[in-house]
Amino acid sequence: MITEPVFSQTGSIINNSGTNNELIFGMSTALTGPAAELGKNMRLGIQIRLERENVNGGIKGRKIRLIAWDDGYEPERTIPNIRNLINQEEALAIIGNVGTPTAISTIPIVNEEKTLLFAPFTGAGVLRKNPPDRYVINYRASYAEETSAMVNALIEQGGLKPEEVAFFTQRDSYGDAGFTGGMNALKRHGLTSETEIVHSRYERNTLVVESALADILLAEPVPKAIIMVGAYAPSAKFIKLARKSGLDALFLNVSFVGSAPLAKELGTNVKGVIVTQVVPYPEDLSLPIVRDYHNDMDNYGGNKEVSFGSLEGYIAMEIMIKALHNIPDEPNRENIIDALENLGEFDIGLGQKLYYDRQDHQASHRVWPTSLRQGKFVPFDWQNMPSVLVP
Repeated sequence: MITEPVFSQTGSIINNSGTNNELIFGMSTALTGPAAELGKNMRLGIQIRLERENVNGGIKGRKIRLIAWDDGYEPERTIPNIRNLINQEEALAIIGNVGTPTAISTIPIVNEEKTLLFAPFTGAGVLRKNPPDRYVINYRASYAEETSAMVNALIEQGGLKPEEVAFFTQRDSYGDAGFTGGMNALKRHGLTSETEIVHSRYERNTLVVESALADILLAEPVPKAIIMVGAYAPSAKFIKLARKSGLDALFLNVSFVGSAPLAKELGTNVKGVIVTQVVPYPEDLSLPIVRDYHNDMDNYGGNKEVSFGSLEGYIAMEIMIKALHNIPDEPNRENIIDALENLGEFDIGLGQKLYYDRQDHQASHRVWPTSLRQGKFVPFDWQNMPSVLVP
């Protein structure tokens, strides 16, 4: 068994290969702070997939190395990380960064340096321009697609009126992205004015959610569903305080919240919590990609538990490796993008086809709903929405 990678004091993975003949990928992510579990899980998923590739000989004999640096989910720390990863570490591409505000600070740098930002852990629209930025390529569904799925289910299956839905969001670009997507979906279902919707907010990297909860509790009518666009720690605190206050609303979270840490924070007694996912259930062994993920977690995961987050990182690296094998010459910062765009329709064992070309830089548009049951998020069918809503 290959043990978990060793990290230096700066957060980069120490090179154990003893050779400079490597393909280096950079990552600036949250390894400390309230979003740390998200960054650690993404890093883990990427690492276990590249470990297997390296054991099998790498890319035309060249090993892959990930250098992961901590930015604490703060954009001002991301900026020097990205510049140093590109210019000093000579990363071929940046992969799997976590967060919308940190991604926004990354985009102008990768465009300037002509270096790919691949599969960031964010669904923000700013990374999904039409036509797309050449140097930004996504894997996952957008926050607009996640919140639209929630709104459609609440209204079409659950029978709610648009004004019975409220929002709890992080006060930054991440929260704004989710709120905008959800509001657009509500307007498609007949909402005429944003003033009919309660929108409560909290500050990033804090747990100060009491005022946001007060806004919800004082609303008329009291919301029956709350769409949440936050990190796991403040979101868990908000849900627990809301339940103690007698609020029986359904809480719906976008994927960025982090299912495993949210479930851990909430414990086994909390009900009425949904999280939309952008990867399949990590225990669904009917899917080839999930079976491979389990095998690689067993071999290279250092006894870590499977999770939606590490599966997303794993899928990102799987796609990257597929593209790398299609490059006939030496991989570089430009032909790695060409290789991804040239994949067209492709299959990695996800249960659905993925697609890239020069005009489409988002491989997947699917959303998988899950519901909290006895301290764990399990698959949920939108058709069962009436059963989880309080009349």
